[in-house]
This record gives sequence, C-alpha cells and structure tokens, in this order.
Amino acid sequence: MWELLAGLVGLVVGGLVGYLVLRGQQRPEPAPPPPTPTELPPIVSQIINVLRTAGVVVGPHDEVLQSSAQARTLGIVRGSRVIQPELLKLVREVRVEGQLRTLDQELPRDTYSKMHLSSRVAPLGDGLVLVLSEDRTAAKRVDDTRRDFVANVSHELKTPIGAVALLSEAITQAAEDPEAVRRFAGRLGNESTRLAELVRQIIDLSRLQSEDPLQKMDVVQVDQVLTNAVDRCRVDADRRKINLTLTPATGLEVMGDNVQLTGAVVNLVENAIVYSDDEAKVVVSSRRVVEDDESFVEISVSDNGIGIAPAETQRIFERFYRVDYSRSRANGGTGLGLSIVKHIAGAHGGTVSVWSQLGHGSTFTIRVPEHIGRDVAKNGYDQP
Repeated sequence: MWELLAGLVGLVVGGLVGYLVLRGQQRPEPAPPPPTPTELPPIVSQIINVLRTAGVVVGPHDEVLQSSAQARTLGIVRGSRVIQPELLKLVREVRVEGQLRTLDQELPRDTYSKMHLSSRVAPLGDGLVLVLSEDRTAAKRVDDTRRDFVANVSHELKTPIGAVALLSEAITQAAEDPEAVRRFAGRLGNESTRLAELVRQIIDLSRLQSEDPLQKMDVVQVDQVLTNAVDRCRVDADRRKINLTLTPATGLEVMGDNVQLTGAVVNLVENAIVYSDDEAKVVVSSRRVVEDDESFVEISVSDNGIGIAPAETQRIFERFYRVDYSRSRANGGTGLGLSIVKHIAGAHGGTVSVWSQLGHGSTFTIRVPEHIGRDVAKNGYDQP
C-alpha cells in the first residue's frame, strides 16, 4: 500500500517538473531594451544653427538628432525623420560605406516652380551622419540666365557683323559705280549704328546686373527726366507724324540716377513709337500714388498702337524678346530695351508693369518710391 502511494506521488511530481520545464522552453525571450538615445555635444547644436546651409545630424537608426531651421524650411526633415527618400537612401549608404557623397536634386517647390537642392552627406562615426544641403535655385537661375544671355548676344551680334562684312565687300566690288557705293555705304552706316547700339545696351545691362547698379544716388526731378526723354524722342516721333504729348509738371521727386531713369523712359517712348502706326498718339505722364501709407511715383507711357497679345505680356521683359521681330529690326531695335527698363526700375527699388490690348494700344508704368523732402514730410501730402 505504501509502495503504491509513493509511486503515485513520484509520478505526479515528475509530471509537474516536466510541465514546468516545457513551459520554460516555450516562454518567449524578453524584448531587447530600446536603444539608448544618442547624445550630441552642445557644440554640434551651435555649429548646425550658425551654418548658412541647411544642416542635419542623423543617428544610427535614421533618427534626426539635430536639424537647423533652414533644413525644416526646405522640407528635408519633418519631426525626427528625413523625409526626402533619395537623401535618406544616401544617408544609409554613407553610414555603411563611410565615404563622403553628394546629391543634386530637382524638387517641386509649388505648382509652378522647382527647387534645386545640392547636398553633401558625410560620416561622423558611431553610425552618425552629417547632411549639409543648400538651395541652389537662385544660383542655377543666374547660371541659366548667363548662359542664355551669352547665346543670345552671340546670335544677335552675328547679323550686323555679317552685314558689315558683306557690305564692305560689295563696296569694294562696286568701286567703279559711284551710285552703288553710296547705296552700300548708307546701309553700312545703318548696320554700324545698329551694332554700336547693341554693344552699348549690352554694356548698360551688364552694369545694371552688377552688385551695385547705382553708382550714386541723388534727388531726381521727375519732370526733368520726362522732359529730357521726350526731347530725345521728338525727331523720331515727328518723322512718323506721331503726336508725342507730355502732361503738365507734377513736381515729384525720387532718389536715384537721373541718366538711368531718363534712359528707361526713352526706351519706353521709343517702343511706343516703333509699335504705333503713323499719326498715332503717345502720352508721357507721372503721378503720385499712396498705398498703405507709402508714397510712390508712377511714370507712364501710353500709346494707341498695335497692342500686345496676353500670352506675350509676360515675356516682353526678357532679353532679346520682340513682339514683332520684323518691325523691331526695321527700326533698329535690339530686343534689350524693356529688359533694361526692368533692371533700372529694380535698381531704384521699384517695378515696371504693362497693360495692353490688341488693336487698342499699351501702357507701360514704372513705379518707384517717392523721395520725401523736408517740407513735404513736415506738412504732409496734397493728395492727387
């Protein structure tokens, strides 16, 4: 009896031990502890924040440990993650390879424009990766503009230079024919004038695109600018029987360069004359405009000429762009006049705009800040 009872107890204990052993084997291993957050020296944060470029330090697990405000503005990071897929892929490759890599990207900025982002990705050790990104959109636009400008200048110079060479040869061959020599010589003079004007405007445009387009700033009498511009265009207007009118003086003043502003108005008036039919009307005027407690001077040149199609009004300020190529070339136009006007207005802190309707004419308006003299500042404005 006692032997049977001892056997049963042994059987129960053995089963219990076996169950416990089996349960211990099936129990899942405890999860590994979360990675310890990587701490960066304070100096890293200070350096990242004073960089001109966007700076990001990425940790071993692709977490963003430090990022500058510019990096967030450019859309490189969001929260604790790098959100540019290509850039994140490069970060991982650099962490493994341990080599500096670069990446140039063209990313959508909004519906109508793109951003050109240039990034350098470097390993820092211990799984850390440094990303330095720079918005190269403006620089690329300048490079593209410069390249297009050189190409356009080369193309535009070929025509008068080629014509001068051909006419010189024709004069030599027609040495025995005085009438032909006079005819060719007249055309040679026209092409020489065109070439000289083109070179002058290229120089003017290059100067306006420099870092300091205004060598000096003085108080400029707007009435004097308009009077000088109209006087310079009077002969061409009379030859075309165009009624060139200057509205009464306004006594307005601006700060800037008298020669540049006069040149800008001359370009607008010359364009109005070129793109108007004989006996048309061109009006030059100025007025004061007050908006949000700021005072501006608007200089307008209006005509009732052929007008400009809506699709072209956005392009007419581009270098060498012509609305009517044959009419412009026939009148010695270079295609640089309106581009120069745009840069002169910008150099004076202003803008140039156009209203136009096909068959009804155009109005070009330069708007620049008004110079407020002591008396005006003290006594206030007489509203227009």
